[in-house]
Amino acid sequence: MRKKKLDNSVIIKRLWAVVKPYSGRAFGSLLAMALTAATQPLLAKALQLLMDEGFRDQPGFSLWWIPGALVSVFVLRGIGTFATAYLNNWVISRVLNDLRAMVFERVLRLPVARFHEESTGKIINTVVGEVRQVVDTINSVFVACVRDVLVVIGLLGSLLWLNWKLTLVAIVVVPLTAVIVRTTSKRLRQLNRENQRVTAEMTQVVEEAARGHQVIRVFSGERYESRRFHQRSEALRGFSQRMTVAFAATTPVTQIATSLALSLVVVLALQAGMTQGEFVQFVTLMLMLLTPLKALAEVNGPMQRGIASAESVFEMIDAPAENDPGTRTLGRAEGHVRFENVVFSYPNTQARALDGVSLDARPGQTVALVGMSGGGKSTFVNLVTRFYEPQGGRILLDGVPYQDIRLASLRAQLALVSQNVVLFDDTLRANIAYGVDGVDVVDEARLQAAVRAAHLDDVVARLPEGVDTNIGENGMRLSGGQRQRVAIARAIYKDAPILILDEATSALDNESERAVQAALDTLMAGRTTFVIAHRLSTIEGADLIVVMEHGRIVEQGTHEELLVRGGMYAKLYHLQFTGAVETS
Repeated sequence: MRKKKLDNSVIIKRLWAVVKPYSGRAFGSLLAMALTAATQPLLAKALQLLMDEGFRDQPGFSLWWIPGALVSVFVLRGIGTFATAYLNNWVISRVLNDLRAMVFERVLRLPVARFHEESTGKIINTVVGEVRQVVDTINSVFVACVRDVLVVIGLLGSLLWLNWKLTLVAIVVVPLTAVIVRTTSKRLRQLNRENQRVTAEMTQVVEEAARGHQVIRVFSGERYESRRFHQRSEALRGFSQRMTVAFAATTPVTQIATSLALSLVVVLALQAGMTQGEFVQFVTLMLMLLTPLKALAEVNGPMQRGIASAESVFEMIDAPAENDPGTRTLGRAEGHVRFENVVFSYPNTQARALDGVSLDARPGQTVALVGMSGGGKSTFVNLVTRFYEPQGGRILLDGVPYQDIRLASLRAQLALVSQNVVLFDDTLRANIAYGVDGVDVVDEARLQAAVRAAHLDDVVARLPEGVDTNIGENGMRLSGGQRQRVAIARAIYKDAPILILDEATSALDNESERAVQAALDTLMAGRTTFVIAHRLSTIEGADLIVVMEHGRIVEQGTHEELLVRGGMYAKLYHLQFTGAVETS
């Protein structure tokens, strides 16, 4: 469920809280903007003096003062402009890093269910695209609403000082601009929300196309993927056009109103008996006023985009992290895992994925979970890893309820090797020692022992830089069996007392499976191991085989006991055995 939309005032306060640590540089930028704004009335004043004094037969000052004054004005303007750009970028780049870090830290701690409910594309777009949009908005709106407001104040002050009656005629444009901005704000906010949604969908399409490029080519899915992309692209174009229409209409309306005011002012100024210089100064100030007024009228578009992006960013930052009510920190566990009448249903589903499951896994035992798809095996593992919380019953580790154990302490007791191996675009060393000691602290003896135990010696010997070789995105420079053995080496290096093997050999050829199985035998020794396997021949030696169906345990025992019993396990085993014989 999405959170209630934040008010603009709340968003602005939260953005200020991110900017506040850098308020010193931001204030320096404000002073630089004030310097830039001050140069505009000075330029108009210089033109007035030039017209009134410089074109006389006997000028009231040396003509060399003219280039001196003009150059001085533009030097000051240049200093102010450079300082504004430098200080703004200094602040904005740090705010960008801080916001992205806040969002990414929350992503790392989101419940697993959130990743099942929300597309990867939306998460990526929030971390990368929408944070960038927020920061760009801070920059552009800050510049417009501070520098341009200062310019407007300075110019209006000069105009009022010069002729307040004419100035009152000129500023009729300001309330008109405010009305236009207020009218278009709601429309722009809604369009920007829809634009964000479609942008996330487009990101998802691109991410899937890059990740699934082999499937796309083999199944000739290029046309389908192209159509998906162009549908989102066309939708984005439509939103962009509508947003442009919504806020671009403010510019001509403002300009027309300004031109009417300017025309009237020119006529009145000529009737007011102004000198040539005063007239030039007044008209110059009015023309200078057009640019910041136009910028302020147009700031509503990017501001609404930024506010819509800020809503998504703060929604992600405010998303609840994994529930971690535990207070106990365990040392190395013995590995005694007990399920007591555990009940669990996935969000937004009626059926129970686990229905009254009770199981006692003793320290050092190998427990195999078998059964047809949908029986509850993966759900069982998701509860062991505490990716989900049971709705009924309880799970205990060494007699301590899961709810009482800190998440970090619990997961320090676990290692996982699954069919879908996840490796990182880093060195082999970093992938094996992942998350245990940190990037810069690796126990070399322990690493080498893990490499030998996982039968990776030959792989390391063939790599150009040994364990310091970068293995590419998700280990693309390694074969399937090698990637699986890297995952096993990672589990060996971690040396956790509880091991979870989720179809760890199902996708391998016979030669790779023998190497991986040998590595698994080393890994499983002395650990409480939960094995999910469809190939029953791989779990014949398990201490306990648990047969699951429709979220319930229907049988449990050793391989021999279950075969003698002649139940569901025996039927599955004989079916696989017969199929294997027929295939051979």
